[in-house]
Amino acid sequence: MDFMTDRDVQKYQEDGYVILDGLLTSQECDELRHRMAEIVEQMDVPDHCRTTFSTYHEEQLKTQGNADYFITSGDKIRFFFEKGVFDDKGEFIVPRERSLNKVGHALHAYEPLYKKVTHSPKIQGIAKKLGLKSPVVTQSMYIFKQPGIGGEVTPHQDATFLYTEPLGRVIGLWIALEDATVNNGCLWFIPGSQNSGITRRMVRTPKGTFPLTDFIGTEKTYDEDKFVAAPVRKGGVVLIHGEVVHRSAQNTSADSRHVYTFHIMESQSTKWSPDNWLQPTEELPFPLLYTD
Repeated sequence: MDFMTDRDVQKYQEDGYVILDGLLTSQECDELRHRMAEIVEQMDVPDHCRTTFSTYHEEQLKTQGNADYFITSGDKIRFFFEKGVFDDKGEFIVPRERSLNKVGHALHAYEPLYKKVTHSPKIQGIAKKLGLKSPVVTQSMYIFKQPGIGGEVTPHQDATFLYTEPLGRVIGLWIALEDATVNNGCLWFIPGSQNSGITRRMVRTPKGTFPLTDFIGTEKTYDEDKFVAAPVRKGGVVLIHGEVVHRSAQNTSADSRHVYTFHIMESQSTKWSPDNWLQPTEELPFPLLYTD
């Protein structure tokens, strides 16, 4: 029996997202978390990168060094931090494992455990169930949502950052490695909002200018009452349409909310925008999802 049912496909098409329980076992989740703990323990971060990662553009890319570090991270494994985790000398004031917002953006290429999950038979089955002919993996991230300090992610659409022509060719797969609850910062969606297009794009600026990226257009103001919570049990996955509006609140609880997430794109008859911040490279072209 298919892991994803016809009813799941219908819900995804109607709402722009769907939750599928049981993608990973509890043990598989723990293995991914353990491997990330090893990566964090071994990380060596340049001084200029000891700064905050934020969905707010002016925070994220406020210095040349930070901007370079971000925009060249598509084919590397790099580290992005929460607010308030360094002192004025750039030294950690919290344990390093509690300092990170995320690690990205090429875990799927260089880390065997994450690569195995990304290309697993269930993931490939989901893509085939959705009718994808030649999907590729564009990026991957490990998101921590740290206890007490895990930052808010404001309402947005993934197509703002990962733009294709035509639209609707990018899908996010968001795997809960711990229970994601309303208290610890689960996702919230506006069902059906994938049908309204996008009003904002993040684009690369002309070569030799700073900042390295900018926004075209503005994000809409959304009615808070339209957002619906999407809690997910450990091991479950949320499929996210590239144009559906979603957000997550700050984690004010005592529990973390670790997630492995990646994006796939139907490459057949699709143009990946050369203006996107993320670009395939000679070292790492977007790998095909299907391996058989």
